[in-house]
Amino acid sequence: MALKSSGRRRQLSFEILSQSSSVEGELRSSLHRSGSDPTELQNGVAKPSRSSRKKKRQRKRKEFTSDSAVIPEDPVAEKRGSSSPAASVLDSENYGIRDNGSVNRISYVGDGSVVVMEESVCQNVWGFGELRQRNVIGGGEETEKVASRTEEGLVGMSIQKDPLPPASPQPVANANVAKKLETAESLDWKRLMSEDPNFLYSLEKSPAKYFLDEMYSGNSLRRTTTFGSEKERERVYDTIFRLPWRCEVLIDVGFFVCFDSFLSLLTIMPTRIMIKLWRFLATRQFKRLSAAELCDFGCFLILACGVILLGQTDISLIYHMIRGQGTIKLYVVYNVFEIFDKLCQNFGGGVFQTLFNSAEGLANCSQENMRFWIRRFVSDQALAMAFSILHSFILLAQAITLSTCIVAHNNALFALLVSNNFAEIKSNAFKRFSKDNIHNLAYADSIERFHISAFLVSVLAQNILEAQSPWFESFFFNAFVVFFCEMLIDIIKHSFLAKFNGIKPIEYSEFLEDLCKQTLNMQTEDNKKNLTFVPLAPACVVVRVLTPVYAAHLPYSPLPWRHFWILFLISVTYIMLTSLKVMIGMGLKKHATWYVDRCRKRKHHLHFE
Repeated sequence: MALKSSGRRRQLSFEILSQSSSVEGELRSSLHRSGSDPTELQNGVAKPSRSSRKKKRQRKRKEFTSDSAVIPEDPVAEKRGSSSPAASVLDSENYGIRDNGSVNRISYVGDGSVVVMEESVCQNVWGFGELRQRNVIGGGEETEKVASRTEEGLVGMSIQKDPLPPASPQPVANANVAKKLETAESLDWKRLMSEDPNFLYSLEKSPAKYFLDEMYSGNSLRRTTTFGSEKERERVYDTIFRLPWRCEVLIDVGFFVCFDSFLSLLTIMPTRIMIKLWRFLATRQFKRLSAAELCDFGCFLILACGVILLGQTDISLIYHMIRGQGTIKLYVVYNVFEIFDKLCQNFGGGVFQTLFNSAEGLANCSQENMRFWIRRFVSDQALAMAFSILHSFILLAQAITLSTCIVAHNNALFALLVSNNFAEIKSNAFKRFSKDNIHNLAYADSIERFHISAFLVSVLAQNILEAQSPWFESFFFNAFVVFFCEMLIDIIKHSFLAKFNGIKPIEYSEFLEDLCKQTLNMQTEDNKKNLTFVPLAPACVVVRVLTPVYAAHLPYSPLPWRHFWILFLISVTYIMLTSLKVMIGMGLKKHATWYVDRCRKRKHHLHFE
């Protein structure tokens, strides 16, 4: 009876497999398993009867291949809802077919045992095939696990000893399985704010509680500011106190270096030329001029030609032309001339370096190359002369424009100062500059201050000649305002330039050290760091505007006495300028020596520390 019941169970199992395999032909892929019966037990388990083996061979010849049978991929999904005979047999024999997502389960309840067959099908995410897992659970004394390989996956089969009810689907551990995400619940914003302890503001807080929290929560500006460090404190004090002082010292020393060069042009150069002419007249022998003497003669020729040509211009006509025109504002005219002035400064240094190089070559050339060097020196001299005269006219027009603004009664001077100075801040303070650029900018500010001083001398001369009412107080006040605004704007500009570009105040001390070394004629590491200033154009303007003042104060007397008074005034002026030159030159030498020694001692101490 037991054999009959066992044979019946095996027959029903193979009927299930045969019905499943009939559906399998309609699908794309096939799954191979072992040729052994899944209900057979190995390792000492009872063998099926001879009649069941015979039926098995017959089915194999018809439906299976030589070694394996095809297991249907999803017979339940395709046969769901159909009324086939197989389905009726399963119902009559207590078979149940359940479909849970991608898990197919077939269970059979027999004589005290349960056979459960589970099949998990997972579609490959790349669409190349399917990965299925089948678990067969049957009653008996032992269990077995049979693993067979599919086209792209593994099928795990296990037989358990104890009868079990249908189990829930097990997850398949495969990296290529696309898991189904659970639907997220809707976001409750109020609940989130109330449950989050780090949330800054809760809706349940009352206005009074919020105000008390704000009062006792710390710094009132904690949301928009942060606590600074010692480095930030140093930057603030550098910007406000240390750097403005060092910057102003550098610009002032540069101004006096320019003034010393200007006085040298008016005192030292004429003296050397007079001495050379006296020696030539005394010995009546012509000697080849040295490079310095050639430079002196060339500069004196440029100065004389510039003064003569500027003397032919009518300053009053230019003054009324600038003041009478209403198309362009005065501050715009001044800014235009200032731009051309800076261009000429930048180009003038190279022109005179070329002239001095030609003078050096002419002084040291051989007799065969004399003609070449003479032609070269003459061409460079003509170029320098044309350039200097052009620059002189630009400076004269700029001085007349400033004088027009000072004399005008419609606040044109303040409009000029505001537009010019704040445009300078805007064009420089918010840009990225290197250390060398800031160094050159400080030198340019020194030259600009000297040019403004020359313009104020021109305004003074014009007031002496043309003013009838008391004018000294207003002139002094206007000159003070111009200088004070220029100094203030330079301090603000360099302070914020240093802050934005990370320049420390010690860098300005290094700039001053280089300038002091230049004053002492010491060789520096880089000649580009030297202050380049050619005082010929300002000297032409100053001589041109002061000549009418001297001519207006000469006494009315016969011609010989007029010549005497002219020589007397020239001598007095020369003595005054020479004395001023000696004072400024010696002061600069002493200051430069002291500062260079101080820097050496500081570097020595820092080196040993």
